[in-house]
Amino acid sequence: MKKQPTQLRLDNQLCFSLYAASRQVTRLYQPLLKAHGLTYPQYIVLMILWQQDGLLVGEIGKRAQLNSNTLTPLLKRLAQQDLVTRVRSERDERQCHIYLTDAGKALEAACSCIPQQMLAQTNMPAADLQQLKALLDTFLSSQLSDN
Repeated sequence: MKKQPTQLRLDNQLCFSLYAASRQVTRLYQPLLKAHGLTYPQYIVLMILWQQDGLLVGEIGKRAQLNSNTLTPLLKRLAQQDLVTRVRSERDERQCHIYLTDAGKALEAACSCIPQQMLAQTNMPAADLQQLKALLDTFLSSQLSDN
């Protein structure tokens, strides 16, 4: 039997470690978000709007790293849940601003405990998680600056 080169072993791949970690983090979020009727991508979009309400759809997509074919139905579902409202731009009818409704704004307070709950579920020291996040932010910054 031919021996596989070590550089092609799955457990040696950065991409797989990132993929598996991302899936696990999403799994940890699911029950916390389900209690509020949210999915993980919806939560990301709401966090963006809690930080800056009234953004254009394209701006939200860029911040959330979501394509329009994913973002558009997600925003429609949030609107159906009465968490956001869509308002056409007065300057350009093709563009749409997304605003939080009163219910969407109120959900921020209800979700404020989620980061702490997530921290507890990871079974890792906060300092290690902060270091991991800093490294990932550096990696993302270096990759996104090339695009």
